[in-house]
Amino acid sequence: MQATFSSHVALPSLSTSFSRTQRSIQFPSVAQRPSTRVVKLSVKMSAVQPAVIVGGGRVGNALFDLGDGSDTVVRRGEKIPAGTSGPIFVCTRNDVLEGIIDECPPERREDLVFLQNGMLQSFLEKKGLGSNTQALIYFAVAKMGEAPTDGVTDLNPEGLTAATGKWADALATRLQKGNLSCHVLGEAAFATSMYEKLIWISAFMLVGARHKCTVG
Repeated sequence: MQATFSSHVALPSLSTSFSRTQRSIQFPSVAQRPSTRVVKLSVKMSAVQPAVIVGGGRVGNALFDLGDGSDTVVRRGEKIPAGTSGPIFVCTRNDVLEGIIDECPPERREDLVFLQNGMLQSFLEKKGLGSNTQALIYFAVAKMGEAPTDGVTDLNPEGLTAATGKWADALATRLQKGNLSCHVLGEAAFATSMYEKLIWISAFMLVGARHKCTVG
């Protein structure tokens, strides 16, 4: 049986080790998890950190629109410029990450921020980037140029988007500008959320492939 999906998602075995968080996995509500800071519009907004945005698709374009106009957008075939500073938001498919990392100036690799689905930890550790900023995105951009819609539901009114690492606050501040929630998590809480999303994606894609149904 063949199945085609619109996104490329890394789906490793659930037994894959997460070396920075070796504990049993439980799935409480994000609001109940430790080391959580939620950025809301009721908080005084900080200045958006200028960034490099890799990828000119819907998510990359949305992040640019949430900036102050000073961001650098790196499109297909272009290289991340040297001599810059700030976060590098990687808004691409999983299957091009290795090339992006390899072509990134070595002194800037610690600033790469990974926004992809799946569990990237083992891959990032092999590339020497195990401590880089990662995010779990639960907002949707229906069409190029449209404003993102936050993944807020009756079950999770606090939203589910989360980030951890050096540039987590910078991402949260940028999303705040678009009235999007973002939980800044410690490593342990983020690992729990990562497994939760991985299981959710795996289950829904499997059901969709088995019954030939689509979502959206």
